[in-house]
Amino acid sequence: MNAMLTRAHRLAARIDTATPAHRDRAVDGLRALALLAVPLGHWMLGGFRLDADGLHNASPLSAFGALAPLSWVLQMLGIFFLVGGYASVLSYRRRTSTTAVWLRGRLVRLGRPVLGVAAVWAVLLAVLSALGVPGDTLRTASTLVIQPLWFVGVYTVVTALTPVCVRLARRLGGWAALPLVVSVAVVDFLRYGPFAEAVPSWLSVLNVLPGWLFAYQLGVSWGEGRIGKRGARLLLVGGGALFAVLLLAFHYPPSMVGVPGEARTNSHPPSLLVVALAAAQSGAAILLRDRIGRLLRRPLLWAPVVVINLSAMTILCWHQSAMLAAAVPASLLGDGTAAVAGLTTGPDTVGWILARIAWLPVFAGLLVLIARYARRFDAPWKAGTRAANARRALAGLLAAGFAVFALGLA
Repeated sequence: MNAMLTRAHRLAARIDTATPAHRDRAVDGLRALALLAVPLGHWMLGGFRLDADGLHNASPLSAFGALAPLSWVLQMLGIFFLVGGYASVLSYRRRTSTTAVWLRGRLVRLGRPVLGVAAVWAVLLAVLSALGVPGDTLRTASTLVIQPLWFVGVYTVVTALTPVCVRLARRLGGWAALPLVVSVAVVDFLRYGPFAEAVPSWLSVLNVLPGWLFAYQLGVSWGEGRIGKRGARLLLVGGGALFAVLLLAFHYPPSMVGVPGEARTNSHPPSLLVVALAAAQSGAAILLRDRIGRLLRRPLLWAPVVVINLSAMTILCWHQSAMLAAAVPASLLGDGTAAVAGLTTGPDTVGWILARIAWLPVFAGLLVLIARYARRFDAPWKAGTRAANARRALAGLLAAGFAVFALGLA
């Protein structure tokens, strides 16, 4: 044990020494926290039901509505977009070529891992089907895998708007995000207000971009030095007050994630409640920045932050696969008739919650194992030769096939 601790201290010290002095440890720490919240949220707030047809999605929030506040903590996409906007500003300033070249580099880094996981799952679906895995299980698995990928798609569009966000931040400061709040509020009024029955269902899609761009714009303004402590307090107090009013007076669903069977959802697409939470989270993050930065001066705390940030896309793209790596084989035990507590049993008992907590280290271990091989998709792919171009084309075709299946288009 002492030898392991000594090695851990030495490794942490090397990572700490190798960190550039200008590195903003607080922002990296916030990003790592938001990244960890994604798998933890999906693993704890998502579950399965097993029947003769296979695995089906379920949620403990259907039976335990009192757990909804847990989703307020685990839904940290607002923080992710905030630090994404902040980091983009710093990168944008340091660009050595044209804006188009800068954007292409960032978008390619986002696209490679997504293409990789989709291509791998296209092959896995064929293999699992040949092995006799039920079609419903394959549908459930593909739905879970593609869920986090929508986020990458939205983040890609938001990143492409960075030059516009920078110009708005320089002109309007933190107030550049206000029109986005108004836009979401108007759409929410139309789809939930007195005219709801006359409003087409597709109108809610109009909230996707402004709902997630809001925190990103705040991050850009923060990176431009246009949001200080006073603005952060306004975001924290204003966002918290709006959140409370929407819950108590306008009866928004309390859960930040979708609950099977519920008519309304806050996150898909984002509602004004999500924006209010993002505002409060952003204000708190900006206010705590200095304190977090001082805390992460400790090598043993800083080292895992570095590792998590280096594995960001791997975590986002593959964490659902880690859970499925345990759940799908378990669903086949006893010819699909033996349920495993916390894994393939319905998430409607306290026993399920306790069992699922016990499964978390297993999911984390499987994710680490998968990451050893999946991280190759994060690195630049070879190009230029016929073989390399053929591999890229094949990956694209496989990814497209998986998307068609996962989205229910075939």
